[in-house]
Amino acid sequence: MSTTQQLQDFVTQVRRDILRQVHQVNSGHPGGSLGCAEFFSVLYQEVMDYSSSFDMDGKNEDLFFLSNGHISPVFYSVLARSGFFPVEELNTFRKIDSRLQGHPTTHEGLPGIRIASGSLGQGMSVAIGAAHTKKMNKDSHLVYSLHGDGELQEGQNWEAILYAGSKGVDNLIATIDYNKKQIDGATDDVLPLGDLKKKFEAFDWKVIELKEGNNIDAIKSALEQAKNLTGKQQPIVILMETEMGNGVDYMMGTHAWHGKAPNDEQLESALSQNPETLGDY
Repeated sequence: MSTTQQLQDFVTQVRRDILRQVHQVNSGHPGGSLGCAEFFSVLYQEVMDYSSSFDMDGKNEDLFFLSNGHISPVFYSVLARSGFFPVEELNTFRKIDSRLQGHPTTHEGLPGIRIASGSLGQGMSVAIGAAHTKKMNKDSHLVYSLHGDGELQEGQNWEAILYAGSKGVDNLIATIDYNKKQIDGATDDVLPLGDLKKKFEAFDWKVIELKEGNNIDAIKSALEQAKNLTGKQQPIVILMETEMGNGVDYMMGTHAWHGKAPNDEQLESALSQNPETLGDY
């Protein structure tokens, strides 16, 4: 078990990794990545039962699926620092012939990646299928997934959400990055999502509201609560309210950094707010 300070140190280094990855190729999605740094760190360092000696089937271990694949910088950082591949490989982010493409893909054989998630709206269906597979294999481990809130504007999600609720897929814990922002602005301005809690409940899901989605202890508590609700004939969703660009003052409070890399001066400012804790690559 890691202490809160150890997890915070891990998060700080993950932030540095995110910023440096997108800066070196002037491309990528720092905003949502930074907003989910705490979630990924707690999930992989504290909650999930998995083996870093990766195999695609994932039998007898917990599985994670990233649906909003554009936040790959945070995923790659946490996978590397959790032992799936060398940290130095983060230097190849978005480069020609790299295994670390802008949206995760599977044909490069990158450990930790089980689905290609460039197209939004598909991760929920995949996670449900994986959860069903575990039940058929009498595997008691859980399936976790992460989805953007703007991604819920895709209709396929709601077919899958309806299916999971009606079929009692109770070994699935889905989390929504509920930052209320997307690439074109506020979700309320682009296509309002309405009352997500009531919507999920209407589809027979158990809903956990996580108001402090950038608080390590709050995330740990919500995930533990979710685990305790599995096996009770309902899928579980965590509505996790985060701040896009969290940890970098000029990126917070705006959607502008959804898909824009910092320049040299901006990078230095961001890194100064997140001093090195575990060693850069």
